[in-house]
Order: sequence, then structure tokens, then C-alpha cells
Amino acid sequence: MVQFSNSRSKMPVPTRRTAARVRPPVVAPSRAAAAPRAARRRDARRLTILAAAARVFRERGFAATGMREIAAAADLSPANLYHYFRGKQELLYFCQEASLERLLAALRSATRQRSPAGERLRFVIQAHVGCVLGEMAGAAAHLEVDDLPPALRRRIVSQRDVYERGIRRIVETGITSGEFAPCDARLATRAMLGAVNWTVRWFRPDGAQSPDEVGQAFASYLVRGLATRANATPGRARRSARPGSSNERKPA
Repeated sequence: MVQFSNSRSKMPVPTRRTAARVRPPVVAPSRAAAAPRAARRRDARRLTILAAAARVFRERGFAATGMREIAAAADLSPANLYHYFRGKQELLYFCQEASLERLLAALRSATRQRSPAGERLRFVIQAHVGCVLGEMAGAAAHLEVDDLPPALRRRIVSQRDVYERGIRRIVETGITSGEFAPCDARLATRAMLGAVNWTVRWFRPDGAQSPDEVGQAFASYLVRGLATRANATPGRARRSARPGSSNERKPA
């Protein structure tokens, strides 16, 4: 017959001295903690691929560019490229979503400012141009929203509508305060967005002006165009375009 003994009385009772010698176990970083780092590395790699794709988009056009051309530009095998993007539509969505995240962040920053409407609008325009020409190199795909599947297109259009409404509110504030001349705020907002978005079609990275300089010039021209005569001031662009120094693409 098996006998069970009560050994509870024989167990040592920890004292203060023995407890002080006890070391907590070393816990390895959890998968949950490592996940954000892995996601950041993956997104950084995807941005590098997007920048490489931008060069091909400029040379061949978005519609004529395939995943093999993008892989070659990014110095990847097609199989490695598919590890980051399952297709050109996924790359397109990543470009548009990442661009809009930056644009909406700039808009929120401008909204929190207490400066005049013109200064806030100037800030947003410069951030917009800097995003699509600099931070998101390759944002020519920023305009190709119609190539997205319907569900993804609706998400992007919804975010764009939020962005447009935010800019329109800044314009309306300027009109109400008398800083901007009376106008159709919706139409003025769409005219400005059309102008800044179209820069991705003609801008050349090896041109005479940087994205920052183009952004400053556009902000100056567009804000000055809205201002009342009393508030119109000379533009703040560091360097005006000179004959032969344009960033515009030469026709093929």
C-alpha cells in the first residue's frame, strides 16, 4: 500500500536573508513586444521598394509598369518582392494610405495652431508637396486611385474627403475673418489640391529645385491668390524659376 507522508512541516520557511538572495527570472521579450519592431522594419523596407518603383513609374508610367520591373529597380527577385507586396494593387494601396496618413497628420498639426488662416494653409500646402515629392518618393501612384479594387478605393476616398474638408474649413475661416477674398471655398480647395497633386506628374528629382523649394513656391502662389488685396504679400519662395532651370519633365 502506498503511504503518503505530510512533509509540509519539513519545507524550509524563507527568511528575509534568503529572500534577498532570490533573483527574479530573466524574461525574454515577448512576441507581442517584438511585433511592432518587426512591423516598423517591414514598413521601412516597403518604403524603400516604393521609392525604387517611383523611378520606374516616371519612366514607364504606372499602368505599363509590372512587378518584374519594380523588383529589378528595387534589386530584388520577383519572389522576394512578393514577400512585401502581393501585387501592384497592394503596393498602390500602401502608397496612398501612407501618403494620406502623413497629410492628415499635417492637417491636424495646422488645425491646432492659433496662427492666421493663411499661415496654416501655407503649412499644409508645403507639407503636402513635401510628402508627395519627397517623403513618399514615388507618390505618382498617389493619383491612381481608380486602379484600386472597389473596397480599398472607398477607404482611400473616405480619407481624402476628410482631408479636403479640413482644408476647406481653413479657407472658410480665412474668408470669414477677411484674410481671404470672398470665394467658393469648395472650388478653391479643389483647385489647390489639383495643383499640388499634379506636381507628381512633372517634377524631376534631378531638377533645379528641391521638393521643399517647390512646396514653398506653391504655398506662396496659392495662398496669395486667395488673399484680399490688403493681405497679399510677396511670396516666400527661396528661389524663383529661371529659364532653363525648371523641374518639369522634358517631353519624350
